[in-house]
Amino acid sequence: MDKAPGEIRLSSATGRWVILTTVLGSSMALLDSTVVNVALPRIGEDLNADMAVLQWTVNAYTLTLAGLILLGGALGDRYGRRKIFIFGVVWFAIGSLLCGLAPNDILLVAARALQGVGAALLTPGSLSLIQASFHPDDRARAVGLWSGFGGVGAAVGPFLGGWLVDGPGWRWVFLINVPLAALCVPVALRHVPESRDPQAHGRFDVLGAVLGAVALGLITYGLIAPQVWAGAAGVVVAIAFVLVERSRPDPMLPPSIFASRQFTAANLVTVCVYAAFSGFFFLTALQLQVVAGYSALGAGTALLPTTVLMLLFSARSGELGERIGPRIPLTVGPLLCAAAMLLMLRVGEDASYVRDVLPAMLVMGMGMVTLVAPLTATVLASVETARAGLASGINNAAARAAGLLAVAALPLLAGMGPEAYRSAEQFGETFRRAMPMCAGVLVLGSLIAWTTVRRPEPADVLARARPQCRVNCGVSAPPLEQAEERVTGSAGP
Repeated sequence: MDKAPGEIRLSSATGRWVILTTVLGSSMALLDSTVVNVALPRIGEDLNADMAVLQWTVNAYTLTLAGLILLGGALGDRYGRRKIFIFGVVWFAIGSLLCGLAPNDILLVAARALQGVGAALLTPGSLSLIQASFHPDDRARAVGLWSGFGGVGAAVGPFLGGWLVDGPGWRWVFLINVPLAALCVPVALRHVPESRDPQAHGRFDVLGAVLGAVALGLITYGLIAPQVWAGAAGVVVAIAFVLVERSRPDPMLPPSIFASRQFTAANLVTVCVYAAFSGFFFLTALQLQVVAGYSALGAGTALLPTTVLMLLFSARSGELGERIGPRIPLTVGPLLCAAAMLLMLRVGEDASYVRDVLPAMLVMGMGMVTLVAPLTATVLASVETARAGLASGINNAAARAAGLLAVAALPLLAGMGPEAYRSAEQFGETFRRAMPMCAGVLVLGSLIAWTTVRRPEPADVLARARPQCRVNCGVSAPPLEQAEERVTGSAGP
């Protein structure tokens, strides 16, 4: 390693190695957020698991990731971004290996929770390493490359997952992360400089992180089981979380940030749209295989238009949002996505891809293109530049928590029994009840945006942070953004 943090040029060999390292790390976590859905029917069949296990296979990962992602970013700032990033990659790889080798459903769910912890450590570190490593003149282009390659990874994720499930088997959806980590770690050690935030101080809000994760876990269990006592206990723990955050000097989730009405409104929209997205993609991957008779590869390929459209047009959507303001995109985008979910009601047994599935996927992609980039921009424009990283982290965690609760609640609300996914008739019937529910949540998000989101004044826009990830495929959560890097310190190779 020949450059200190903040001095690496994008054109140098070291710069290319840094890009490779961060893309590999972030892609591991991103892929596991998108590819597992297409593997669920095979997992259930192989492990003789019921619907609750399929829900937990998705939610155990989301639970620990959502609960700990803010803490993961703070650890990197304090103890070294490269160190925590590498630790997260190794942790994630171990969790992936355990997932791939799991002999039963209990160990698979436990291993998925471990994966989520690793993802919470490495996901915030990817972008922060870019910011801390590159020369200021090259930083924007480096972030653009990182987000672009990450978008490609998100686009091919469901396709890759389907190919692995139909080929070597569902276990390779997880095992493929092990060689990726084996490549990522030595490259990071050799080529990525260590950096930290010298202004990071105070105690970590471990209690807040634990309370938040426990609250989400109890409510999720209460919805999946279902058990009223667990849901009630989760609400009590959530209230304790709020009280703790209000009383701590350095809280993980500062209540003061919600003094911005625009920030609060944008997060309410986020909760609505990502709850609907998570429920939609979870159930659609099952519908295409269980009811329409698609292979895992066919189901994964069917989802490609949505992410491809986001990859191609998210940057332009962000530019349009800057010109016309966020209110219209955040109102129209959810309505388009709601229309796409209603179009999915046409997908039944022996559904034609071109006639029945493709139109819904194209409309879904158009809706997500319309709203995701302006949503991120609205979140960042609603807070001071110094709090951009915190605001983005909160927004990302809110999206994941919303998705977690949606995957837990939607099968219950739609009346899906434990064995629903084994019967095309039964699952198709409950799917037809679930899609209007998802569409209704999106309509609610659209109404919130129309009534509460306002265009910021030009002076405010200039004084606030703007999105750095111009290209994104925020299917599972909005892209993480960070405040401008202050002063970095090297800890040596």
